[in-house]
Amino acid sequence: MNFDAIQNFLPLALALLLAVSVPAAMLVLSALFGPQRPNDSKLASYECGIQPQATSGDARHHFNVKFYLVAMCFLVFDVEIVFLFPWAVLFHKMAWEGFLSMLGFLGVLAFGWFYLLGRGALEWE
Repeated sequence: MNFDAIQNFLPLALALLLAVSVPAAMLVLSALFGPQRPNDSKLASYECGIQPQATSGDARHHFNVKFYLVAMCFLVFDVEIVFLFPWAVLFHKMAWEGFLSMLGFLGVLAFGWFYLLGRGALEWE
């Protein structure tokens, strides 16, 4: 390998090193210096606000639909952002064909958004 190839990979190697070492250092420092006071409520499993006593061994427990509606709302926005960024970067190259395809995509997402609104996903008690 020549010096130019190493010089091109140096920023990537530095970013990967930082991406691994900073979270690892945070976890180690938190484990070493953080408070350690476990009790029964901290050690109990927590599943989206559902009490574990109500669900253990009972297959007929009713789940609130609000959890699934919030998940659908997240997916609508997440998918929209994932596809809008590359489209915005390449907008000038795609011309009208790209614009019309993105309008169709946004129409499908708008349908999902209005479905969530109709089901009351954004109405909190």
